[in-house]
Amino acid sequence: MKKWALSIMVIAGLLGLAACSNGGDSKAVATSKAGDITKEELYDVMKERYGDAVLQELVYEKILSDKYKVTDKELAKKLDELKTQLGENYEMALAQSGMDEAALKRSLKIQMLQEKAALASVKVTEKEMKEYYDNQKPEIHARHILVKDEATAKEVKEKLKNGEDFAKLAKEYSTDTGSAEKGGDLGWFGQGAMVAEFENAAYALKKDEISEPVKSQYGFHIIQLLDKKEKKSYEESKAEIEKELKLSKLDNTAVQKALNKEVNDADLKVNDKDLKDAFKTEVPAEPAKK
Repeated sequence: MKKWALSIMVIAGLLGLAACSNGGDSKAVATSKAGDITKEELYDVMKERYGDAVLQELVYEKILSDKYKVTDKELAKKLDELKTQLGENYEMALAQSGMDEAALKRSLKIQMLQEKAALASVKVTEKEMKEYYDNQKPEIHARHILVKDEATAKEVKEKLKNGEDFAKLAKEYSTDTGSAEKGGDLGWFGQGAMVAEFENAAYALKKDEISEPVKSQYGFHIIQLLDKKEKKSYEESKAEIEKELKLSKLDNTAVQKALNKEVNDADLKVNDKDLKDAFKTEVPAEPAKK
């Protein structure tokens, strides 16, 4: 699947220019002593540089929106997830992309429509879902103090045994500056979020229990389990598990195949001769089975 690097603002601009061009309006968009730049000239250059990618995205949006739905709630959730991932860098990333939040939401919606189209053809079995559920661990809430060597870790552990405050020691000793200011608090996290040594030790703890020093690639951790969520029943988790497994099976080839099928089913015809090859996409061959 091609990754579109174009700004939605460029797409919107091209659409506006297309309307002007089709109407035959030759009004200048810029004038100079050396000559004018007409709307037709600007449109032709933009079409030559960006035409295929813009047409693809617009067609996908129209065709997929007719068959699949992305609700306002789904879109808001996806945007919130992105904001959480980027944290304080969100506004900077948005500015660097050349988009405002409305344009970003449109771009996210198109991506979600493409994902839904691709997922429609992916199958998972009941056996796969049950195995996934059996191996799934609930989210936990933990805090830690990270130090460079075992001697310091043992020193911290001893102070904790003597009743000293965990949060105070985290601020004093922890080399994990991101969590140290929060008393070592790592918040809620799930399976696969931490390195294996840390995860195994944290999940083995009982609520409020503090671990012995745990070695990882980052140093030595003193971990305290603050809380653990109850694992949902299989029936409650089934829909989420099915989606996760389907997503794990998606790759660029599968997504492009799904998009090609949607375009073919919609009986698309490109009338502009300059853009006639916009949808002649090649899907990489799947490796031969041994």
